[in-house]
Amino acid sequence: MKLVRTEDAVGQMLCHDITKIVKDGYKGVCFKKGHIITEEDVPVLKDLGKFNIYIWENDESMMHENDAAEVLREMSQGKDRNGGNMHVTDVKEGKVELISDIDGLFVVDMERLRKLNMLGEMMIATIPSDLLVRKGQKLGGMRIIPLIIKKEKLEEAKRTVGSEPLMKVLPFYPKKFGVVTTGNEVYTKRIKDTFTPTIVEKLEELGCKMVAHEISDDDNEHIEACIRKMIANPEVEMIFCTGGMSVDPDDRTPLAIKNVGAEIVTYGTPILPGAMFLMGYLPDGRPICGLPGCVMHARRTAFDLVLPKILANIRVTREYLAGLGYGGLCWGCKECHYPNCTFGKGL
Repeated sequence: MKLVRTEDAVGQMLCHDITKIVKDGYKGVCFKKGHIITEEDVPVLKDLGKFNIYIWENDESMMHENDAAEVLREMSQGKDRNGGNMHVTDVKEGKVELISDIDGLFVVDMERLRKLNMLGEMMIATIPSDLLVRKGQKLGGMRIIPLIIKKEKLEEAKRTVGSEPLMKVLPFYPKKFGVVTTGNEVYTKRIKDTFTPTIVEKLEELGCKMVAHEISDDDNEHIEACIRKMIANPEVEMIFCTGGMSVDPDDRTPLAIKNVGAEIVTYGTPILPGAMFLMGYLPDGRPICGLPGCVMHARRTAFDLVLPKILANIRVTREYLAGLGYGGLCWGCKECHYPNCTFGKGL
């Protein structure tokens, strides 16, 4: 690549896209990489502020921005340009982007991404990891900073990142579920159960179906019996217990979940709303959750952060939930914009 006066570049090949930007109007490529500059182009280029132009000179030790973007794409996605349930856009002004092909859970290795971006001269930007994404959603973009880069620099990046792709979209596996509703007031029909319809609506949005429902009073043995009935049902792939999740003396749902043999990952999370959320797994691996009252009345809670992982068949860990304390405070906006907000953007 060689820098020459624009009028001296006539007949030479342009080595990068030239962008035209008009305030409150047009932004796009005016001249594309590979264009052979003509006399007529000179005043147009100068109007764009290009009084000097980079023309292409072959150098085997260097790589052009467009080709380098493809290298970064491969580190992000893998060799398959449709791998990881993503596809890549055409290169434009040295940049490519990855788009989701499915509804699913976006996962990015944040530590390896950080190491790559620390190398300099190149960048990859993504949306947050562990985020529910929809088909057609933009996930990440990448490019080098200069117009050309040393090939050995990209080789260093490959060694830093390793062979595994930096990001992928994990598909959701819609599951059948059962709900155990707890509370004397519901069991005796003094009030209508409004919690279960909330759970059904939330789960149906993700393709799940309720196949069993039990209502219990506040007796822990009765709650246990209802849960065991769910466990015995081969159709039930996950169980949600509502009610009786606070620290009042008659709130016995956590004890009942423990007594049926569930491994309690955590009872209590650093997430608001959702501090009393319980995450557990039955001996056969089926998830079981205790849902506090906030799930019924708050638009988004700890349950919304955990559910995509459950449906992507990723085991929820205590360490993961602890990390959500950073970013785990919902602002409670009058108009909910989740997931386009800070909620759940943890460590």
